[in-house]
Amino acid sequence: MNDFQKGRALLSEFKGDSYSFGTNVLARVGEAAAAAGRKAALIRGTFNRSDDYVGIIRKSLAESGVSLIAEIKGARPNCPREDLFRIADSLRETQADVVISFGGGSTIDATKAAEVLGVLNGGIDAFFGTGLVTEELQGKSLTPHVAIQTVASSAAHLTKYSNITDISTGQKKLIVDDAIVPPYPVFDYEVTYSTPPALTADGALDGISHSLEVLYGAVGKPYYEKVEEVAGVCIALAVNYLPRAIENPKDKEAREAICLATDLGGYSIMIGGTNGGHLTSFSLVDILPHGRACAIMNPYYTVFFAPAIERPLRVVGRIYLKAGLIEADIESLKARDLGIAVAEGMFELARRIGVPTRLSEVEGFGSGHIDRALAAARNPQLKMKLRNMPVPLTTEMIDDYMGPILEAARDGDLTLIRNVK
Repeated sequence: MNDFQKGRALLSEFKGDSYSFGTNVLARVGEAAAAAGRKAALIRGTFNRSDDYVGIIRKSLAESGVSLIAEIKGARPNCPREDLFRIADSLRETQADVVISFGGGSTIDATKAAEVLGVLNGGIDAFFGTGLVTEELQGKSLTPHVAIQTVASSAAHLTKYSNITDISTGQKKLIVDDAIVPPYPVFDYEVTYSTPPALTADGALDGISHSLEVLYGAVGKPYYEKVEEVAGVCIALAVNYLPRAIENPKDKEAREAICLATDLGGYSIMIGGTNGGHLTSFSLVDILPHGRACAIMNPYYTVFFAPAIERPLRVVGRIYLKAGLIEADIESLKARDLGIAVAEGMFELARRIGVPTRLSEVEGFGSGHIDRALAAARNPQLKMKLRNMPVPLTTEMIDDYMGPILEAARDGDLTLIRNVK
C-alpha cells in the first residue's frame, strides 16, 4: 500500500464506522445527528464560505428529521476563556439533545468544554488536567457531540483534548479526558480547499508535532510499534505534500495528504501524549499560532532527547532524507549527532515553507516568554507534558535543562542545548 492507502486504513482501524471522512460527506451530518437526538444546537465558525457549508448542514438535518433550534457563534483562535463561557451560557439555554460543532480546533474544543460546564458544577479550572471530567461525571453523561472539522490541523474532532487560553496571562491549559471525545466525528476534505497557505502550514505542522512528540515519548512503551506505524505515515504525508499544498492550494491530492496526516496526528495523541514542543507552545499563544510554535520548538527538543530516541530519530530522519531535506548519512550517526541532523532537516522544511526557525525571528517575542514557559513547566496542571518526555525532567531540573533549550530556540543555536548525562 502507498501512504494514502495506509492512512485511510489506519483511520478506519482507529474510528471504525463512526467516522465520516473524505469528500462529499458533509451532506451525511443529519444521519449522525439523528442517531443521537432530535433537537440540535450548532456551534459554528464564520470563515470564508462557511454560510454555504452551514446551508448543507441545515438541509441534511431537516432531511433526517432533526430540528436546528439554535446557532451559536464559535470560538476565536486558541479558544479564549471568554468565548468558552459565552458558548456554554448560550448552549445551556437551548436544552438541545445533540450538539453539533462546525469549525476548526478552537470551536470544537470550546464545544467540548462547554458541554462539561453544562453538566458539571464548578469552574473550568477544576477540569484542567487528566481524567478529572470522568471523575466528576459519576453516572451523568455529556450531550452527544457531532464534531465537524473544517481545518487540517489539531484533529480536535477525534481526540480527548480541549485547549483553553487565558488571554490575560497568555497561557494555554488543557483538559484531557476520554469523556469529551466526540462520538460522531465528521471531516469533509473539500472544506479545506480554500484554506490560506499560512493556515495550511500551521495545521500540517501541528499534525507533524503530534505524531513526532508521541513517537519520541513512546520509546520503551508497549505501544511503540503501533505509534511508529501511525506516526511514520503521518509525517511522510505531511513532509512530502505540505510544500505542494502551499504552492497550489487547489491541489486535491496534496489537500487529502494533509487531511490524512493531521488525522493520523490525532490518532497518535490518542495512543500516547505530546511533550516538550507542545508544553512550550502553550506559553507562546500571544505571538504564534499553535502548530507554528510547536514546529519552531521541536528541533531543539529533538537534540535534547536525541541520546534516548535513536530508533524514532532514524524513522523520522529517513523520511526527511527521502524528501530531500537532509544530506547527512542518517545510518552512520548516533545520539546527539543524529538529533542534530534530524533537526537540520526540520529547519530546512521550515525554510522552504516560510516558517521561522528561531524565536528571535518572531515579532513580539521577548525574554518574558522564556520566563512564562519555565513557570508553566512547573504547573501541576501541565505535568503530563513533563511525564511524557523521553528524557524525564523533574521540576528541579527545569532551569538547568529546559532553560538552555529555550535559549537555543531563541538564538537558533543548537550548541546551547545540554543533554542529561
